[in-house]
Amino acid sequence: MDGGPRVPEQRRSGPAAGAEPAAVRFGVLGPVRAWQGGEPLRTGSPQQRALLAALLLREGRTATAAELIDALWGGEPPSQALAALRTYASRLRKVLGPGVLVSESGGYAVRGLGDGALDLTSAQELTARAEKARGGGDLGRAREHLNGALALWDGETLAGIPGPYADTQRVRLEEWRLQLLESRLDMDLEQGCHAESVSELTALTAAHPLRERLRELLMLALYRSGRQAEALAVYADTRRLLAEELGVDPRPGLRELQEGILRADAGLAEPSAPATRPSVVQVRPAQLPASVPDFTGRSSFVSELSGVLSAEAEAEGGRVMAVSALAGIGGVGKTTLAVHVAHRARPAFPDGQLYVDLQGAGPSPAEPETVLGSFLRALGTPDSAVPDSLEERAALYRSVLDGRRVLVLLDNARDAAQVRPLLPGAEGCAALVTSRVRMTGLAGAHLVDLDVMSPEEALALFTRIVGGERMAAEREASLDVVAACGFLPLAIRIAASRLAARRTWTVAVLAAKLADERRRLDELQAGDLAVEATFELGYGQLEPAQARAFRLLGLADGPDLSLAAAAAVLDLPAEEAEDLLESLVDTSLLESAAPGRYRFHDLVRLYARACAERDEQPPGEREAALSRLLDFYLATAAHVYGIERPGDRLVDHLAPTSYRGLRFRSRAEALDWLFAEAQPLLACAQQQQRDGRLRRAVDLLWAAKDLAESGANGKQYESAALALRDAARAIGDVRAEGRARTALSNVHLAAGRYSEADEEARRAIELAHTVADTTPLSWASTDRGIIALNRGRYEEAERLLTTARDGYRADGNLSGEAGALCNLAQLHQRMNRAHSAIALARQGVEIYQRLETNLRLSNARYSLGVALTRGGLLREGLAELSEALLMFAANRQRLWEGTTHFRIAQLHLAADRPAQAAQHAEQSLAIGFIGGDLIRGSVLNTLGKSLHALGQTDRARACWTEALLLLEQSEVPEASEVRGLLAPLDAA
Repeated sequence: MDGGPRVPEQRRSGPAAGAEPAAVRFGVLGPVRAWQGGEPLRTGSPQQRALLAALLLREGRTATAAELIDALWGGEPPSQALAALRTYASRLRKVLGPGVLVSESGGYAVRGLGDGALDLTSAQELTARAEKARGGGDLGRAREHLNGALALWDGETLAGIPGPYADTQRVRLEEWRLQLLESRLDMDLEQGCHAESVSELTALTAAHPLRERLRELLMLALYRSGRQAEALAVYADTRRLLAEELGVDPRPGLRELQEGILRADAGLAEPSAPATRPSVVQVRPAQLPASVPDFTGRSSFVSELSGVLSAEAEAEGGRVMAVSALAGIGGVGKTTLAVHVAHRARPAFPDGQLYVDLQGAGPSPAEPETVLGSFLRALGTPDSAVPDSLEERAALYRSVLDGRRVLVLLDNARDAAQVRPLLPGAEGCAALVTSRVRMTGLAGAHLVDLDVMSPEEALALFTRIVGGERMAAEREASLDVVAACGFLPLAIRIAASRLAARRTWTVAVLAAKLADERRRLDELQAGDLAVEATFELGYGQLEPAQARAFRLLGLADGPDLSLAAAAAVLDLPAEEAEDLLESLVDTSLLESAAPGRYRFHDLVRLYARACAERDEQPPGEREAALSRLLDFYLATAAHVYGIERPGDRLVDHLAPTSYRGLRFRSRAEALDWLFAEAQPLLACAQQQQRDGRLRRAVDLLWAAKDLAESGANGKQYESAALALRDAARAIGDVRAEGRARTALSNVHLAAGRYSEADEEARRAIELAHTVADTTPLSWASTDRGIIALNRGRYEEAERLLTTARDGYRADGNLSGEAGALCNLAQLHQRMNRAHSAIALARQGVEIYQRLETNLRLSNARYSLGVALTRGGLLREGLAELSEALLMFAANRQRLWEGTTHFRIAQLHLAADRPAQAAQHAEQSLAIGFIGGDLIRGSVLNTLGKSLHALGQTDRARACWTEALLLLEQSEVPEASEVRGLLAPLDAA
């Protein structure tokens, strides 16, 4: 279709009588085209379009007939050139309408090229904006403008236009496009996007091998991605190519970069400019929780903390590198004070404020790498650019903050070790830390010990909540209340809030209740006892239904609970449960994390559990509450599994549940629930290690296996599976142990830990036979078969995979059978049975299509694509793999996306398209993949072959060297192939 992709489609309709015709728009950054009102216009023959192009590139200036004849035909025009020129102009005038192509001064011109009418002019304007933004230090907006300019190109400039003028302009505009690309890539590296830039730079250096600036950028991107050997190999390849093709040495900048890499120059490791992330709009996070409107007292602490920041800000030209750590018992108001000070300091930190609850007082403190991932995304880092390891995330975090003025509030920290990776580490930033322990391990931190309020401050806080009139009328009783609260801010807030909500109570009534020693401790010393006494005050004032909800909700592990999960714990309809939960929020005993989600403060949860052990009657109600929560998650996850995998009978073999789960109207809604509930769901599974609930907990892992395969929650899933396996073994539950081992095998397999996966699957099969539990047999046999396949033990693999297929068939599990057929297809590929491999994969695709499944169909299309590739049917294979790639992305299977990029790279290599192969291999390395180090070795092997085909021998050698190390560790036949590839290079 000869339509312009950037012009919105509109219905063709003639203008109303008397209406102005729609403006004509033109494109030269691709085929020469024209549109009016969104409809393409017929611009005629190549020569006629050459005339239009010559006029458009003059951007409204008049061109004489002689100039145009020279542009179209050069020094040897035809005898009737002038007549032909006039004919072309006449035809164009009719197509474009009146007043567009005009005759004047013996020549022609195109009028009306303002306001974005010509894509070239738009690109020039966007480039000017980018230069201005970059000059002002706004790299994010500069990159946005450059991307907008580059997006205006639609293939080859002036495509299909003949003539010497078009040839000259085509070269000029292509050079300009490459310069814009280099500028944008340079900004990518300044912003820390090293890993994601490698793929694009690899493709560009293959297409433009003599362009040294691209080579320089590729070296820097590789070096900053931890691939030093490859970076140096790029230089060696470039030097050899320049010598062979041009007889010259690399330019000084390239040589200096190589020398810097050799000596590990610290200046190369970090971006050289303020590292704003490459986002559509520069992100300025504002994550501080709201400051309480009735903040009272603490004036000395506010002055002290604010003074530290202001003193530092006035020194060194306004550059701040300050860490302040507040310590105190739970409920003393550390968070409230820190948030208040942070809000006051906001003007000094114009680039944003970050906040996180580190959950340090609970059993599961936040992992620093998880927090860093959240911070990086909040600062504008794309998901694909967030590294995996703690060290890499911490380094990128410091790079992103370099040159910016950001305040980081780290609330509820466990210890200094948890905090250190989260400190900005750069001038211009500051951190406030709150914790129950003194942060003596933070070098240079300003330590503040926060004690209880003074009587005057405590009374002022109480007064602000209950009102001045009530306090003034009963001042003595008010003093008694705050004294009974131990002058702890949280206790005062809870008591005063309850009084404010009960207009019929007097302050004396509340004071009398608090005077009852049965409801509070005689003394408030320090630590947990003081917190317990504080919470006892609020708990003792709850209505019976509220108190029951408080006790039972505190039993659940996990960071928070949804309303539906809480309703299951309480065995109440959602509406009633919500009323109770909101009433607990009003008393400050529960927090509303987000609409429909609730969480306890860590210490409040501990107190709630203590209350449950002490007060819940009958005692079995605690177990029943946790059982209902487990049933809720299992029933709902099984429903999600069924939606994702129609025809898979695994859900029929799960433990029965007595509490009904949620139902969903669509796949998207089901997946949203699963991934939103991942952490509390897995925490629930890991918590349920007692006999009677253990089997259901293991089956919950089975139903939620998508969480492991996606790569997003693999570590937590593995932790839960390990805990349940050990618990089952400890109590002698063979069935539960076998199923837990099957889940563990799947996790190990996805991570490429083949020995561990094989051992877990082997034991799972043994245990399943012992108790005649047939369900794990096919799953575990599949895992062992895949391991044998990847290790080159093809006869063993065929036996195991055939066993799995037969087991699924006997169970009537069509989805499982289709998966087994796809696995057998992969085996037949390795055994060079191309015809049967394709046939098996097609059978799998057909079954999944009949079942109308989406996620599993993507796996089947992947298998078919690989089989077609091995069979030499590359066009069909690319179509299947491309479709699988889109489906994996839609199903949030990030690791499968990366694996599919790897297979597409292999296909392009087989099709003798090494540049495309290298680009997809780099994308696979950037995203990740199923199979861990083994597949990484294979990806690097493919990348090495692609680079070698492109003449980049030294970089190919670096890839193969790393690949060989990984493949030898995995004991696979591919290692021999890589040795063979390296041998001639090493001998040279």
